[in-house]
Parts: sequence; structure tokens; C-alpha cells
Amino acid sequence: MSEKEDILSKMEQNVKTNSLNAWVLAARPKTLTGASVPVMIGIAFAFKDLSWENFQIIPALLCVLFAFIMQIDANFVNDYFDCLKGNDDSETRLGPRRACSEGWITLPAMRKGLIATTLLACINGLPLIYYGGWEMILIGLLCVAFCFLYTTKLSYLGLGDLLVLVFFGIVPVCLTYYVILPKGLQTITWQVFVASLASGLVIDTLLVVNNYRDRENDKQANKNTLIVRIGEKRAEQLYHWLGFLGLLLMDSVFIFSYSSMKTLSLTLLFFYLFLHQKAFTEMKRIKHGKELNKVLGLTARNMFVFGLLATIGILLIKL
Repeated sequence: MSEKEDILSKMEQNVKTNSLNAWVLAARPKTLTGASVPVMIGIAFAFKDLSWENFQIIPALLCVLFAFIMQIDANFVNDYFDCLKGNDDSETRLGPRRACSEGWITLPAMRKGLIATTLLACINGLPLIYYGGWEMILIGLLCVAFCFLYTTKLSYLGLGDLLVLVFFGIVPVCLTYYVILPKGLQTITWQVFVASLASGLVIDTLLVVNNYRDRENDKQANKNTLIVRIGEKRAEQLYHWLGFLGLLLMDSVFIFSYSSMKTLSLTLLFFYLFLHQKAFTEMKRIKHGKELNKVLGLTARNMFVFGLLATIGILLIKL
């Protein structure tokens, strides 16, 4: 057991109801890496395309905070509604323990918590109107709406992977880049859009392995995720190809740059492919049960490594 896992295990022992410890566990800090990757890539592109004088730090920070708060909000919504539906039964659950089902947080308290995080996200996002225009209101409302719709409806229809592509790829990468640019220069380049697709595909590997682990329980609960629909073997191949395609798309951005550093940028990302391949091998070896949480952890790490290496690569081609 790693040091972080040991700390988490100790936190889960003797958790007092509605305590600060309980709320930290419910927020699922590990998932914040997924929120950080697309924003990090968007900021890197803005920095690449702007001079120091034109780079706007305030909208960059607002995008980071909005992404983090919305991720926590999504976790609270997932915790609350899955508990109501009985999907987090501790006896059959294969994934990490959940706050409401474990009694760490009461349902009324969680209801107040998710309302608070939703309002906080909206308040945090309001200043982005100044930088990106009134259309930011529509984008913010869509983020909030689909945060709720994912858990309550769309994940049962197998649309979760599409939402990841949109809300962990296209929207955060492109929006972050757009609002940091000075007014009059705001646009979305093809490089930014392609990188947003790469981000969404790589982050979707986390949802794929999560639903791969839960495929049998989901099928019994009539939760028809994409993995339930396509089956075990195709799910494994989907996981493999998502990471590979994400790498190819990101590398295409570097290939068509005119920087003398593009070779180094290209080379860096192949370290992600090495890690992804190892996680894929583990996934195929384990196939069933709680041991797949190991692959979930590896995938979360790989996802962050991808974001970090992509960010470094983008900054290198500025040189």
C-alpha cells in the first residue's frame, strides 16, 4: 500500500458523521487530476500564443477554480443520487467507498452540500462573463445541467463517454484558451481544438476502466453504460485505443508546428504511451473484481502524466 493509500485508509476509519474528514472523502481529491488536465492544456496554449504582457492570469485562475469546484460538485451529485437509487451497496460495490452509503454524510447534509458547491461554481464563473462575454452564462448552465443529468439519467443510457469528451475535453480546453486571450484576439485554433479532443479521449480511459470494473453490477442494475453494451473484449480494446488516439492527436499538434523543439515535444509523450500500455496489460490480466481499482489508480496517474507532458510539450514549441 502506498503512503497516500495508507493515509486515505486511516481517514476512512471511524469517520464521524458530517465531519470535515467525511466531506474531504466525499470530495474525492484524487479525481481533481481529471479536472486539472484540460485546464492546464488550455492555459499552456494561451501562454504559447501570447506575450507576457497579454497573458491574463485572472481568467486562468478562475478556470482552474471552476473546474475543481465543478468536479467536487459532480462527485457530491454522484454520491447523493447513487445512494438514493441503492447503487452504492457496500456489500456488492467494487469501487472506493462512498460517503452517503457508508453513513459518513447524511442525505440531507449532502443535499445542502451539492447545492452549496453548485452555487459556488456559478459565483466563481460569473466573472468570466467579463473576459468571454455573455455566452459564458450558457456554457456555465450547460456544465451544471449535465453535471446532474450524467448521474441521474445519461450514464444509464451509455452517454457518459460522450459527456467526458465534451466536458473534460472540448469545453474546458477551448474555453480556458478563449477567455485568457485579450478581447479582439479571441478565437479557437485548430491546434487547441485537436488538443481538446486528445484530452477528452485520454480522460475517458478513466471512465472506461471504472465501468469495466462495474460492468456486471451495472448490468444487473439496468445501467446500460457503453461498456455493458459492447462487452468485455471490446471494452478492453476501447481502453487501449482511447489512449493511443489521444497520443496521436496531441502529437499531430507538435508535428505541424514550426518549432525546432517539436521533436522533443513528440518524444516526451511516448512516456505516457509506455505507462498506458502497462495499465492496459494489467486490465486484461485482472479482468474482474476489486483488484481493478489498481488499474483505476494507474489510469488516473497516467492521465495526469499525459496532461503534464502535453503542457511541457506545448510550452517547448513556443521556444
